[in-house]
Amino acid sequence: MITTDILIIGAGPTGLFTVFEAGLLKLKCHLLDALPQPGGQLAELYPKKPIFDIPGFPEVLAGDLVDNLMEQIKQFQPGFTLGERAETIDKQEDGTFIVTSDKGTQIHCNSVAIAGGLGSFEPRKPIIDDIEFYEDKGVEYFVRNPEQFRDKRIVIAGGGDSALDWSIFLANVASEVTLIHRRNEFRGALDSVEKVQELKRAGKIKLITPAEVVGLGGVEKLEWIDIDQDGAHQKIATDYLIPLFGLTPKLGPIANWGLEIEKNAIKVNNALDYQTNIPGIYAIGDINTYPGKLKLILCGFHEATLMCQSVYQRMNPGKKYVLKYTTVSGVDGFDGSRKEAEKAVVKSIE
Repeated sequence: MITTDILIIGAGPTGLFTVFEAGLLKLKCHLLDALPQPGGQLAELYPKKPIFDIPGFPEVLAGDLVDNLMEQIKQFQPGFTLGERAETIDKQEDGTFIVTSDKGTQIHCNSVAIAGGLGSFEPRKPIIDDIEFYEDKGVEYFVRNPEQFRDKRIVIAGGGDSALDWSIFLANVASEVTLIHRRNEFRGALDSVEKVQELKRAGKIKLITPAEVVGLGGVEKLEWIDIDQDGAHQKIATDYLIPLFGLTPKLGPIANWGLEIEKNAIKVNNALDYQTNIPGIYAIGDINTYPGKLKLILCGFHEATLMCQSVYQRMNPGKKYVLKYTTVSGVDGFDGSRKEAEKAVVKSIE
């Protein structure tokens, strides 16, 4: 069983920044996320989309923001359980919690921070007969391990950043990559579209547009797909089909935890610490709701900061916490080991 101070459900930007704020208070964090990599929507849906409302960054790519957050929290050595969804929660007699994932992983924690963005994400599945039969038998909705596709024939369906980025990446891994999109125009970043066109001209990617995958075939596993292109059908032999049509947000099993829910969001006490109706369980970021709520990344950062202060008091009842600024004490100065540096700054001010 994994043991930690704070279990953060959701490894998006708010969840990642929580690790930093908790680390300043010497609180250990573990993150649980249904997606196969940290970053939430930023990493999965639009890694190359520019974001303009992060303080100090006139413009930053979503993927770069995730990379920066990961670098910022590396010093606090958080744990990660990825590709698993929080399923059940059991409150212990001492007020702590044990959260169990859909794959049986158990995490024992003092407090739970639900930072799941708009909820757990499930892939948008194309409407194709028998697609469920071929799931994990050639149909994959995520690229968790690129080596799985080494020297294999793969077909990617979709027209967004994920479809473009994985087509580009797997062109150097798979023996054959075919990208299929129902339109001639793509929704992804322009440089990615240009790169795909370059790889097409180089013979490393087959591009079929406008077209849709309408059928699957194979005895025990996927062996071929049926493509409809302007009414004309053709079969393509393949080892894998990877439909990348985005993700559908759902609150998931968390909706059954006894939390107060309003319009698919978790109600919290924003006047104090973003705690839910269950003491020790908090909700921060886009997944919560309260009067005046704004669904912005920077608001999630603010909520994470106050939540961590509350968890500190929960774990250290009656202990007075004196706020220090990282500009004075640095990051590791929060354990009192950099008093000399602090004195030096004060002396220079005087």
